[in-house]
Amino acid sequence: MYDITSVEALQRLYGEPTEASVRKVATSIHRVYRPFIDAARFVALATSGPHGLDVSPRGDPAGFVHVEDERTLLLPDRRGNNRIDSLRNVLHDPRVALLFLIPGVGETLRVNGRARILADPELLERFAMDGKLPRSILRIDVETVFFQCSRAVVRASLWDAQQHVPRSALPSGGQILSALSEGAMDGEQYDRELPARLKTTLY
Repeated sequence: MYDITSVEALQRLYGEPTEASVRKVATSIHRVYRPFIDAARFVALATSGPHGLDVSPRGDPAGFVHVEDERTLLLPDRRGNNRIDSLRNVLHDPRVALLFLIPGVGETLRVNGRARILADPELLERFAMDGKLPRSILRIDVETVFFQCSRAVVRASLWDAQQHVPRSALPSGGQILSALSEGAMDGEQYDRELPARLKTTLY
């Protein structure tokens, strides 16, 4: 009896959106929104495909998501695990959503649009890092842009160093792989080799 099963019931529960939450939405990269993209070092990329949803972390030095023009973003695809879940999804459904985070800043920026995968050699050259090219570039045609207020980040104390969790408090990558493979993968070797592997395969 407490399940919400209609938009009408949902709106009765939450009420109408505030004027600010409606007016903050832009259909292009407004001049007040571009600084957020230029300053961001991390973005979460959400996609949808035939096998479900995916959210993938992307990070690089500030400005790594390039504003080509007020309606176009370029996002390089750096070296990873080659699962290419996000890219497979884009081929099926071009709709994407981006959530930009900036260290120390409470507000986040949300961008919705449609993406294409490009592998133009000249374009890839523009995004070289340490002499390495990305495998591809996502060209995102922007549809909506708006900022999210800082409540979630404040509630989470996300940027409070005193709240940071020691990495040793959680299972390591090697421990996870060993457990899920039921010992078929050598977790200790994975963890031992990881620091050097990160240095040599970052790009």
